[in-house]
Amino acid sequence: MNKTLKAVLLVLAVLIVALGSFAGGFVTGHLLPFGTFPMAGITDVPTEAPPSTASPEQLAATPEELQTLFAPFWQAWNLIHENYVDQPVDDVALMRGAIDGMMQALGDEHSTYMNPEEYQQANESLEGSYEGIGAYVDTTTDYLTITSPIPGSPAEAAGLLPGDKIVAIDGEDMTGIDAELARRKVLGPAGSKVVLTIVREGAESPLEFTIVRARITIASADGEMLEGNIAYIQVTTFGPNTMPELNSVLEELMPQKPKAIILDLRNNGGGFLQTSVDVTSQFLEQGVVLYEQYGDGNRITFEVVPGGGATDADIPMIVLINEGSASASEIVAGALQDSGRAKLLGTVSYGKGSVQIWYPLSEENGAVRVTIAKWLTPNGNTIHDIGLTPDYPVELTEDDRIADRDPQLDEAVRILLEMIGQ
Repeated sequence: MNKTLKAVLLVLAVLIVALGSFAGGFVTGHLLPFGTFPMAGITDVPTEAPPSTASPEQLAATPEELQTLFAPFWQAWNLIHENYVDQPVDDVALMRGAIDGMMQALGDEHSTYMNPEEYQQANESLEGSYEGIGAYVDTTTDYLTITSPIPGSPAEAAGLLPGDKIVAIDGEDMTGIDAELARRKVLGPAGSKVVLTIVREGAESPLEFTIVRARITIASADGEMLEGNIAYIQVTTFGPNTMPELNSVLEELMPQKPKAIILDLRNNGGGFLQTSVDVTSQFLEQGVVLYEQYGDGNRITFEVVPGGGATDADIPMIVLINEGSASASEIVAGALQDSGRAKLLGTVSYGKGSVQIWYPLSEENGAVRVTIAKWLTPNGNTIHDIGLTPDYPVELTEDDRIADRDPQLDEAVRILLEMIGQ
């Protein structure tokens, strides 16, 4: 075994030690039986595994305290190299597959392995530019599911909605296909077409959408003044460009002395936790933004960063949320609601109340995304799989979208005008 492979496998072993404290839950993979059973067209089925064991080199590459634990791993590794029909096998692919299986064994839908391509794409989407249809998706479901279309994207223009399940791509049935694999099929170069077959709640039959992919450039924050001198601010993601863009918006709008503020977090699929703290701090003078609750009982408090540009509590504020508001956007909305700084209007949010850290792996082998904690609102509430409940429930229907109506924004404006006496 060459030195590079030894190093890679040592890294894998160390990773298992480092991630062991997160283990638990159920195995999401499928276990296949091994032994004697009749199979049509197959002869010479062994009654037991050949006595392959770890080599001295493999043992040397494994920490001594893990050699017994890893004996079956090395046995499986050697059996593949000695018996698999198509040789030589791809050792890097086996190594990455082992990491992927380890992450799945945690039983946590948000703790996953990202191969180098997926890791690059994930970073590109947060940095504000990539090629595809422009939608945040959930890959933890049976079918790839739209979490929220990105404002101004081909996905939004085509009419994709939160909750849409992609059951076929370019006519290929996605039943039984891993949702992450389906996501990769949706991505593609700008200018190319993809045909998505969608199952939508309430629709009698599947819907078909032909979408032209594009270079998706995400403006993190934008804003304008509405009637009655109401400042409208939209934040679409929580990435490295969010705060500079939000600061520019506030520097333009706040000198106009707005009488009320609307913060639109609809279809905001989230992003960096620290960015959510920084965004919240623009509207809160002091207090807690969130708590991080760890499995060992420890809790970290994230407080407001002083010096925000719109912290005057005398200026009434409404935050718009919907089923596409997830993760970091829920942190902001939850903090503003619990503190009494703002009321929420719209529909119940997505309900992602856990915190992940992306750990890049050595030799550019991608990254592991590990759930390290659950987060709680300032009042100590969890929203995981629950979501935030708006103070003013207002639906936005398919008929509203077709007619280009926005009853949620209209109702927010009406309520705020009433609050300021106009």
